[in-house]
Amino acid sequence: MKDARRIATFLDAQAAELDAARNTLLAYARDLRAFSAWLTTQKRDLMGVSQGDIESYLVGLDAEGLSRATRARRLSAIRQFYRFAFEERWREDNPAIRIKGPAREKRLPKTLSEEEVDRLLEASRTSGRKSDRVRNTCLMELLYATGMRVSELVTLPVSAARGDPRMLLVKGKGGKERMVPLSKPAREALATWLSQRDAAAETEKQKSGTQPSAFLFPSRGKSGHLTRHRFYMLIKELAAAANVPPDKVTPHTLRHAFATHLLAHGADLRAIQTLLGHADVATTEI
Repeated sequence: MKDARRIATFLDAQAAELDAARNTLLAYARDLRAFSAWLTTQKRDLMGVSQGDIESYLVGLDAEGLSRATRARRLSAIRQFYRFAFEERWREDNPAIRIKGPAREKRLPKTLSEEEVDRLLEASRTSGRKSDRVRNTCLMELLYATGMRVSELVTLPVSAARGDPRMLLVKGKGGKERMVPLSKPAREALATWLSQRDAAAETEKQKSGTQPSAFLFPSRGKSGHLTRHRFYMLIKELAAAANVPPDKVTPHTLRHAFATHLLAHGADLRAIQTLLGHADVATTEI
């Protein structure tokens, strides 16, 4: 069996048995293909690897200037692959089991002040194309009100938003579901966007027979919904319009601002952990 086929088999198993998230699978695929390509230059393949080969690969990544986080992620993918290979009896040993990864640097995430968040929300209401402002306002209000991950936000089903909900059901990492409350501004923005979205969907259906999208934030692209990349670009545009340094603003910094501001107003850390969908409270504490 060739390396490419073994990697594909491993990825299929991760998807089927562990319900790994799509983004996790894409990262595993990239990292394992990069490792396989390096092995080819060494005239080796995945099944002929020793512990020393993996260590040499990691040393090479360090020499190339790759960050500690990237090197740790690549080693994680390699470890998962060889654990699978050992369990499937492709190999009689696991060459990655004793390798220690580079210590990841702990850095406090950037955050935004409440005043900066207010400016971003105002920018979503007043800047950009008029036809997009209602949608952009809904995106920003939902993100700040719930602390959702951007992947959770852009893939929200429209069914979750029907009936003026006080809570949203969110499907997070590994398919785990959680309930997040909506603030009054978020509910108002959601209702306004739903009205505009549904009217546009009905017009499109009458004109071309197109069935309405199942997503709250539909797109004509391949995924059928607004992409993470497009939202990332949108939030940078709003930052510039709000006179907030764009390099300070990402979907994750808004998520962190949500948690930081809740904590500052007296919320319990474990309640915030639940809202964020963190498995470990230590992640929330950072």
